Amino acid sequence: ALYIVLIAVTTWCIPDANWDMLPYLAIAEEGTYRDVQALHDYAYGTVRDGVSASDYKALIDDGGGFRSHMAGNAADFHSLLGMYRIKFLYAEILSAMSSIMSPVEAMRAVSVLSVLLFGAIALLWLRSESALALAPVAGAVLMMAEFSDAARAATPDLLCSALFLGGLFAYVRGREVAAAILLFLAFMARPDSIVFLAIFAVLLVGYRQKAWGALAGFAASLVAYFAISHWAQHPGWWPHLWFSSIEQHYNMDGFDPPFSAAAYLRAFAASLVRAVSLNSWVGISVLALAGWYAASRAGFKLD
Repeated sequence: ALYIVLIAVTTWCIPDANWDMLPYLAIAEEGTYRDVQALHDYAYGTVRDGVSASDYKALIDDGGGFRSHMAGNAADFHSLLGMYRIKFLYAEILSAMSSIMSPVEAMRAVSVLSVLLFGAIALLWLRSESALALAPVAGAVLMMAEFSDAARAATPDLLCSALFLGGLFAYVRGREVAAAILLFLAFMARPDSIVFLAIFAVLLVGYRQKAWGALAGFAASLVAYFAISHWAQHPGWWPHLWFSSIEQHYNMDGFDPPFSAAAYLRAFAASLVRAVSLNSWVGISVLALAGWYAASRAGFKLD
């Protein structure tokens, strides 16, 4: 609990200024700023007023690269928003909270609330299993998994993780309605989490688990995915993957490269190498699975 509180305080006091703040703030106020240039000016001006001068310079000047280009080209910046507009729930929360605090503070507040929600659910889960003595171990795992970095980032990632964790906890406890709602909200925070929901649904069906709540959450998410993608003018999964994993394209309007299995495999391999070499969560996941298996073999049933 103390670790979670510490991370929450750190998230508010020492936030991470990342470039994604700009498009997220833009989509939150698209309804107010209809003009492309006005929306661009709003997003950049809001971030400029909400972060330090050095952080802002890093966001707009990378020596003539992607960030420098977007800082001076409102049309190209606007063409990217479909990839962010799809995160509907996050955008709506930011828009609502911006009426009572500055938009940048609203992003920090969402991150702080996500930290507290994640920590509360984790502690409730441990308490329900009479395993609160393992809380320090859980805290150590979160430290190794770079939980603080995820918390300080102004993105919907941790909000999605907290809601997803809540959905899994509700499923384990047999709270079907809560499981359906929380898993659906996790999807709404980050629609690409439909992949994890699909895997979860397949496992439930494959192992013949009676979990109509989780399956209902997946079904609702699947229907909503196509509706939200159309509404948000999302470029599609392949152009999005190309942009994020192969090459940053400066204008996404009409960008539709032909699918290439070779390019997909190269992008997958590069992402896997980065995950293994730069992030600690992969090793921690392997260690957790090994510990789970060892505990099961020793007679401890960890359901």
